[in-house]
Amino acid sequence: MQQVSIDTRGACVDFPIFDARSRSLKKTVMGLVGGNIASNSKVPIIEALRNIDVHLEHGARVGLVGHNGAGKSTLLRLLSGIYEPTRGSAVINGRVAPVFDLGVGMDPEVSGLENIIVRGLFLGMTRKEMEARVDDIADFTELGDFLRMPLRTYSTGMRVRLALGVVTSIDPEILLLDEGIGAVDSAFLDKSKKRLKELVERSGLLVFASHSDAFLRDLCDTAIWMEHGQIKAHGDLEDVLKAYKGDDYRTPDKTSRERGSAEA
Repeated sequence: MQQVSIDTRGACVDFPIFDARSRSLKKTVMGLVGGNIASNSKVPIIEALRNIDVHLEHGARVGLVGHNGAGKSTLLRLLSGIYEPTRGSAVINGRVAPVFDLGVGMDPEVSGLENIIVRGLFLGMTRKEMEARVDDIADFTELGDFLRMPLRTYSTGMRVRLALGVVTSIDPEILLLDEGIGAVDSAFLDKSKKRLKELVERSGLLVFASHSDAFLRDLCDTAIWMEHGQIKAHGDLEDVLKAYKGDDYRTPDKTSRERGSAEA
């Protein structure tokens, strides 16, 4: 059996902008992928990721930190295989479950129950595996008879409940997670976080992009700080957070850390 791992060496991801006159286009791309604009090329190139060296093995629990546009989401897409490196290499061993957008892979014209299967297939599960999970997912969502109605009739909060139910039921070898929880009530969010922790425990390897220090502390023990498409620091979670936050860094409350450990 092949060991679950991620290994990138000098990996770069570039996006050429063929219409240099379109400043709005360049701004749009920069907003999506971050990075820098290369100045030594006839065609402007967005250097979204530069010289990424990462080696992660089974058991790694890595948080990604950095400001919006720093390259966190682009790195997740490189690690998932959505983006191939323009230069350098990226070798991924293991079944990847990319969870970047809770709504991706769902069909608005079919029922919630059917979308459980559709979303599960999108995340790499088999139909048989998802059919065995339907009752558990339905119970978790608390959507009742709405599960028999088309997804287009759902509110945003209902869609998030359904998507979270599916996402937290899978068994990934490599879990790539971009924080996207928000449009649900606080009680359901607490319930979701507990289930998300269980998902992380089942996964072989986790890379999690988040702006929440508390959520990172719940799920990760190491971190990568991204800035302008490059790795600024990689190491112990608290050390990286302290370097990234600077004067804004706050040491985690001892009582809350002990409570979190007891709950886990």
